Amino acid sequence: MPRNAEVIRQWTILKEIEAARGSGVTIDDLSSQCGVTTRNIRRDLQALEESGFPIYDDRSHDDGRTRWLMNGQAFKSLSTGLTLSELCALHFSRTLLESLAGTPFRDELESAFDKLGGSLTPHMRAFLDQLPGVIASKADPLRRRDDQSNARQQIIARALEATLHQRQMTLTYYSRSSERTKDYLAHPYRLAYAQGGLYLLAYVPEYQEVRTFAVERIQSVSLLDERFTPIEELSEAAFPHSLGVHSGAPERIELEFQAGVADYVKARDWHQSQTSRDLPDGRVAMTLDVCVDHALRSWILSFGAAARVVSPQRLADDIAEQLGAGARQY
Repeated sequence: MPRNAEVIRQWTILKEIEAARGSGVTIDDLSSQCGVTTRNIRRDLQALEESGFPIYDDRSHDDGRTRWLMNGQAFKSLSTGLTLSELCALHFSRTLLESLAGTPFRDELESAFDKLGGSLTPHMRAFLDQLPGVIASKADPLRRRDDQSNARQQIIARALEATLHQRQMTLTYYSRSSERTKDYLAHPYRLAYAQGGLYLLAYVPEYQEVRTFAVERIQSVSLLDERFTPIEELSEAAFPHSLGVHSGAPERIELEFQAGVADYVKARDWHQSQTSRDLPDGRVAMTLDVCVDHALRSWILSFGAAARVVSPQRLADDIAEQLGAGARQY
């Protein structure tokens, strides 16, 4: 039997015992739930006990059957009020949250996990450390390389301060699209973490609109004494109309995908506005209400000849031009 199956089964047993609370659960019940023999269950229970999990067996006075329970007092000292399975799940999720390592909360996140892990015995942690072999995460290839310099951290701290207290700020920013450096007066509305980077969404009075600044390209920040009142309400979601990190207005995008990628396309949520319908020969049509930006173009181009833009025409022409330019390089 694969080791992963054993770990998953033991995790299931822990959750079943905890969910049963004061009534407990029998070995027969666990055997039926997990689809293995009672002998396997007994070995699993012994392994969990040896790992230090506070489970124990008790014979019922009502029917004489032995049931397994969890000692709920073992974690009463935790001020979080977390259950054992919640605590274990958080400890395990440390590997899944590594994508946040580039945010200003990296140190706080590591400290919080250290405290949570301290509530588990070494044997419990050893057991849980097997779980990444069952489910793993892949690092975001778009994540920026960590820059923990004092200058960068000061910029982030000042941006947070200005955002929280609605203080006007000036910033010096290098724009990659125009390849020039410019000073801005800005009203910071929000810091957003997306696609491996940290972004500042700020209203710029000069342009009378909210603009997006990549924090990594902010060269300096100065806080002013003047306050501001937001004049535009931001959506709760970051960049709600973009497949990437753009803040433009949405447009109706119509696409067709070939049969070879149809199942893949339909099985994923690319954007909350998407709708799809089946076409003859296994093809699929999709509509999206998103802004036409670099992220959308890159996504369409990633399908190569398997995707076709139906409308708007200018986007179809742009994609055709880029595909042609790419083909001419070979």
